[in-house]
Amino acid sequence: MASTTNFRNGFTFEMDGHLFSIAEFQHVKPGKGGAFVRTKLKNIRTGAVIEKTFRSGEKVKDVRLERKSMEYLYSSGDEYHMMDPDTYEQFPIRGDVIGDGLKYLKENMNISILMNGSDIISIEVPTFVELKITETEPSFKGDTVTAGTKPATLETGAVVPVPLFLQQGDKIKVDTRTDTYIERVKK
Repeated sequence: MASTTNFRNGFTFEMDGHLFSIAEFQHVKPGKGGAFVRTKLKNIRTGAVIEKTFRSGEKVKDVRLERKSMEYLYSSGDEYHMMDPDTYEQFPIRGDVIGDGLKYLKENMNISILMNGSDIISIEVPTFVELKITETEPSFKGDTVTAGTKPATLETGAVVPVPLFLQQGDKIKVDTRTDTYIERVKK
């Protein structure tokens, strides 16, 4: 158990059966009455942010989260098989746990998994990935970098807007947080 004196940004604890991480906290000592801690908490599974006030010295159940690097191997149905590169242990993860990162998942890609014991909390794909364009409209002479964008389907199935001059077969760098084109990768 931990108390409010242990609170800091990023501190993770369990409350009402859910895991929360402290996004912001402020220790308040009013002139009259007892001190308290005002917090903004982020639900680790859903990403929802709530505000909660704790009495000074109130106890909470702290949680130790572990971040592991894993390698994505293959998918079968709605299960995505990962491998621990240290132990070579393989295990499946449901697609709904992976979430939006699913559209950038490529075989042999290293990903980061946040775990609470053996329970998988969340999965993070790399911030920047290099993928090949498998389908897009053809480019025409005169298309320039500033002329606009067109949709392009990548090898993982993700669709991102790209400049008009890019063609099918080009390899590009994509920001997975914002689903945006960054640059063309030299071959």
